[in-house]
Amino acid sequence: QVQPVESGGGLVQAGGSLRLACAASGLTFSSYAVGWFRQAPGEEREFLAAIKWGSGSAYYSDSVKGRCTISRDNAKNTVYLQMNSLKPEDTAVYYCATTPSGVSGTYHYTPTYDNWGQGTQVTVSS
Repeated sequence: QVQPVESGGGLVQAGGSLRLACAASGLTFSSYAVGWFRQAPGEEREFLAAIKWGSGSAYYSDSVKGRCTISRDNAKNTVYLQMNSLKPEDTAVYYCATTPSGVSGTYHYTPTYDNWGQGTQVTVSS
């Protein structure tokens, strides 16, 4: 399985917006799901959002609902994470991951995913 590849990270000022992209190949079945996580130094990896490839059903953590939107472009095999109203505490490495067997209620668990990207750094300045 080819690893997903994240892009779109960088430096942004507080209050700004950023759109991350995850290029994920091999999503053959509609049951596949793609998740976004982030990890700040010294912190646990945190679930942000997930989307089912087939239906487009989206799931969000309570911490990002209202600020983040996950979407997919099937033709481009890409999942996006639009982030608005960014804060310095959003600074972290952002990861994309895929799973062939995710179900409702499990998308926020890191063990659900078996294929992780290398991550992209997001830095939000004060």
